[in-house]
Amino acid sequence: MPSTAPTDSAGAVRPGEQLDVPAVDAWLKSLEPSLEGTPEVTQYSGGASNWTYRLRYPHRDLILRRPPAGTKAKSAHDMAREYTVQKALKPAYPWVPTMVGLCQDPAVLGTDFYVMERIAGLIPRARMPKGLELDAQQTRQLCLNVISKLVELHAVDAAAVGLSSLGRGTGYARRQVEGWSDRYEKARTWNVTRFRYVRDWLAANTPEDVATCVIHNDWRLDNVVLDPGEPTSVIGVLDWEMATLGDPLMDLGGALAYWVHADDNFLLRATRRQPTHLPGMLRREEVVEYYLDRTGLKPANWAFYEVFGLFRLAVIAQQIYYRYHHKQTRNPAFKNFWILINSLDFRCRGLIRRSAR
Repeated sequence: MPSTAPTDSAGAVRPGEQLDVPAVDAWLKSLEPSLEGTPEVTQYSGGASNWTYRLRYPHRDLILRRPPAGTKAKSAHDMAREYTVQKALKPAYPWVPTMVGLCQDPAVLGTDFYVMERIAGLIPRARMPKGLELDAQQTRQLCLNVISKLVELHAVDAAAVGLSSLGRGTGYARRQVEGWSDRYEKARTWNVTRFRYVRDWLAANTPEDVATCVIHNDWRLDNVVLDPGEPTSVIGVLDWEMATLGDPLMDLGGALAYWVHADDNFLLRATRRQPTHLPGMLRREEVVEYYLDRTGLKPANWAFYEVFGLFRLAVIAQQIYYRYHHKQTRNPAFKNFWILINSLDFRCRGLIRRSAR
C-alpha cells in the first residue's frame, strides 16, 4: 500500500521572516564539522505560534524552530523547554524528532532557536495528502495507530526520562479549569456568551487527577507524520511546545474537541482540520472506549473531560476573535468565530444535560 502522495513540504520563506543563513550555517557546522555545503532554506506555512524552517543540505535534512520576531513573552515561545522536552523523551518515545542542537547565543539570530532532524513523511490535515487513498479498514487502522501512540506517550515514566519537574504536580485538572476560565473572561466580547453555566459546572465537577504523566496537550492527526510506504503507520509526532505533566484524560478530552464526524452539524464540520470524517474513522465514543480499554483508566464522569476540551477550544477561538474584533488583525477567516463560540457553548450544555440522565 505505498503512497504516491508527496511528503509534507515547505515553501518560500515569507517576506520579513528570512533567516540569517550564513550565521545559522556557521553555528551548525560548529556542532557538526562534517556538514557539507550550504542549506536550501524553505518555510512551513502551518503553525501560527513559532516559525518553522527546513534546512536542506546535500546530505542532511534539518528543521529549525524559532519564535516570531518581536516576541516579548518568552514563556509562550520557550525554545529551550521545547528542545529539552523532546531530547528527554526521545529514548523512551522514539516518535519524537531527533534533536541536533539548541542555540541561546543572541549573536546568531537574536533569539533562542533549535534544530532537529526532519522526519520525512505524510501529514494528514483537513484532507488526506493528495494521492493518498485509504479504504475504510485502512483508515480505521490508521486511527487506532494514532490513538495507540497517545496511549504509549501517557505510559512514559516521566521520572525515568528526567521530566519530573516539567509540570506542577497534582491538581492539574483544577488549575486548567480555573486558568482557561480566567482567559475567557479577559478575552470575552459583547457578542459571545459568558459560558457561565458551563464554567460553573466544570468548577463544580472537577475530579481529582486520575494520574500524572507526560501529556502532549495538542494531540491531533495533523501533528503526526505517516510512513509514505505504509501510510497507516505513525513514524513521528510533532509540535511539543505545549507538552507538560498533567492528567492524561485532559489530553484525550482536548484531542476530542477537534474530532469532527461527517454527520455533525454544519458549524462543527466547518471547524474540521483533520480527516476524522472519513469512512472507517472511529467515532468520538469509540475513541474514548478504545483509549480507556488500553489504559485501564476509569473516569467517574467522562463528560467532564469532553466538555472541558470543547470549552478550551472555545477560549482559544475567542482569543483569536478578540484580536479581530479589536482590529488587531484583519484576517477575514476570523470574522464569524463568535458564531462558533456560541455554538460550542450550546454543545457543552447538551453534553452536560445528557451526562445527568
